[in-house]
Amino acid sequence: SNKPTLIQVKTVIGYGSENEGTSATHGNPIGEEDRAHAAKVYGWEHEAFDIPQEVYNRFQERVADRGAKAQAEWQEQFKAYEADYADLAAQYKRAYAGELPVDWADCLPSYDVNDEAMASRKSSQKAIQAIAQSLPEFWGGSADLKSSNNTYIDSDSDFEAGNYAGRNIWYGVREFAMGAAMNGIRLHGGSIPYAGTFFVFSDYLRAAMRVAALSNLPSTFVFTHDSIAVGEDGPTHEPIEQLAAFRAMPNINTIRPADGNEVSAAWKVAIEAKDTPTVLALSRQNLPVLKGTADKAMEGVARGAYVLSDAKGETPDGILIATGSEVNLALQAQEELAKDGIDVRVVSMPCQELFDEEDQDYKESVLPSEVKNRMAIEMAATFGWERYVGDQGVVLGLDRFGQSGKGGEVMEALGFSLDNVVKTYKNAF
Repeated sequence: SNKPTLIQVKTVIGYGSENEGTSATHGNPIGEEDRAHAAKVYGWEHEAFDIPQEVYNRFQERVADRGAKAQAEWQEQFKAYEADYADLAAQYKRAYAGELPVDWADCLPSYDVNDEAMASRKSSQKAIQAIAQSLPEFWGGSADLKSSNNTYIDSDSDFEAGNYAGRNIWYGVREFAMGAAMNGIRLHGGSIPYAGTFFVFSDYLRAAMRVAALSNLPSTFVFTHDSIAVGEDGPTHEPIEQLAAFRAMPNINTIRPADGNEVSAAWKVAIEAKDTPTVLALSRQNLPVLKGTADKAMEGVARGAYVLSDAKGETPDGILIATGSEVNLALQAQEELAKDGIDVRVVSMPCQELFDEEDQDYKESVLPSEVKNRMAIEMAATFGWERYVGDQGVVLGLDRFGQSGKGGEVMEALGFSLDNVVKTYKNAF
């Protein structure tokens, strides 16, 4: 009554086959002769694919009839429930239909340039609290990192035995099981789950995430500590290749927001997704609210990339493309380059996948083909950025592991300083 029970069942692979107990019965048909041998072992006297009427009768009785009766009883119970709790019943039906209230996104926080700088994991926390108030079917947790991932719904209780109404799931340090469980919750329907951990630990989750992408499950993965700015935790905890890896996975949107407004827009994309999982790559370090995101981020993030700060002239001398915390670095570099008469555009590209889905006219409006001087800035592997900077462009990224030290010092040591961004651009063009 107070201890787990382990039931061990010993089996033989391919039992009944002449090759039972070997790998020969695993990946290949056993053939007609061996099928006859197995049938003899089982005492099965019918021909191949001959299903006796007795089986159909048993299925009708034990499955079809019993299931129809249970379904009819459940419908009667629901009618009674609906009569007593009309609002909750309507909520239930809406959630299971996969529909959202028309104005649900009005709850998402917005930020002004005068607001205090905030880590995107923190602005995500604010978004989670707001969404929880707007959508009762929204719930989730993290792999024992709630205080770091900021995934806890403060207004609600824990999901546990005796309290299945709780909306905070304590998954424990079992990232793959967390992802697999969330897949099951999504397949069941009626709720919108999310799960969180450090971005670098997404490697433990990957197989479950791949199943989500394969199965068209719009699950949301909240990955914090998204870059070398993690700092003191060192190279083991500093993601490098993860962004490129998830961008290479089919049917998954990887979003790395630049500030609080882009975070709210990213959550809107995630919640409204119908058949695509969403990765939210969020910072540990504080990010200032960027000029222009209050007006542009909601549409811009949904389209994957947008012009955050345009050049002064009609045709830019060049384009700086960045994601996450590096967008602010690009904006600073734009100002410095302008002092030397170099007039560049800054493009925020939080989600390559969404941008790739846009029509050619929109892509051209963001990244004009006539502008060849393009530079991408991202504290991660450079792989894949050549699609956006072109043959003549340059990528300031990381094709090595990180370092241990204070986040700002690590960033500067590895080339992510204003001086080096400006220098790299000037040297390239």
